[in-house]
Amino acid sequence: MNRKIIHIDMDAFYASIEQRDNREYRGKPVAVGHPEARGVVAAASYEARRYGVRSAMPSTTALKKCPQLIFVLPRFEVYRAVSSQIMAIFLDYTDLVEPLSLDEAFLDVTQNRKNNPSATVIAREIKRRIMEETGLTASAGVSFNKFLAKVASDYRKPNGLFVITPDKAEEFVETLKIEQFFGVGKVTAQKMHQHGISTGADLKKRSEAELVQLFGKAGYHYYLNARAMDFRDVEPDRITKSVSAESTFDKDKDSVLHLTLELYQVAQEVMQRIEKEEFYGRTVTVKIKFADFKIITRSRTLQAPVKDFKTLWATAKDILQKVDLGGQSVRLLGLGVSHADTPAGKSIQLELDFSCSSSHFFRQSPPA
Repeated sequence: MNRKIIHIDMDAFYASIEQRDNREYRGKPVAVGHPEARGVVAAASYEARRYGVRSAMPSTTALKKCPQLIFVLPRFEVYRAVSSQIMAIFLDYTDLVEPLSLDEAFLDVTQNRKNNPSATVIAREIKRRIMEETGLTASAGVSFNKFLAKVASDYRKPNGLFVITPDKAEEFVETLKIEQFFGVGKVTAQKMHQHGISTGADLKKRSEAELVQLFGKAGYHYYLNARAMDFRDVEPDRITKSVSAESTFDKDKDSVLHLTLELYQVAQEVMQRIEKEEFYGRTVTVKIKFADFKIITRSRTLQAPVKDFKTLWATAKDILQKVDLGGQSVRLLGLGVSHADTPAGKSIQLELDFSCSSSHFFRQSPPA
């Protein structure tokens, strides 16, 4: 069946809400987060992004890049309320809505409540309604599969609308920088550049076997991505399995003190995701990747779910300090929370864990 998929992504969601609600912030660089020495930016306005300020950046780094940066403490209850408004708009068009977070979702409008054959017209109407009902802008991507719709929504941000048609899909993917591929992070992109892969066209030249050899099982998905392939369904009832974050160091570290400082930053990011997704798990896991790429994980399951930073940090720090590094250097440190006590009947969205940021299940998609 020809599919029509829309990906809607709100523009600088948290920061835009703060600018909407406070006229003094409009047109100025705003960061949502905690400005203290160990704080982390949760979101940045587009004015702040022009200075290089990004989410998950340490607050001290953000202030160095933009000394006039305005920090605003997060108001997650407000963000959740606005998200509910937006999701209600989506559901006016289709039941097949798959939220990825508070501020983005996939919609399958192949069959829709408006009986409108044009996904582009629907996307434009949704954008208009979001502006009218919330005062916020959103970017939309339209295509015949999720991978392309996601790429398209990023293509003309902010307040953009971009369509990738079946006849232009492979040609379009070939022009993309490898960093624009969904699931290709900074470390993977660096490795690809080392092997002469800078664009979708470069990626497409590599065989499946070669990519699997270089990148493991993710290589199979990169092989399919380069050919604009993705047959994943829009799944409205996917359940969160874990919330996690990790940091890869520019230089390997062998000091427990330095690792503890890095873990603190990662723990703050994980806590932000816990609050954002309302995912409260009982198992805390620390992941360590050594310089020789050997990976170990150490976990602890608590009696009650993690609902505050103090509990998360105390547990994570204790786990790390009990790890015997054996004199080895560490190149990556990760932290995750899993095993939530999910209330019966409550559906919450999927959060990618440590190792599956690129683990999507693709197959060839027919034209939309």
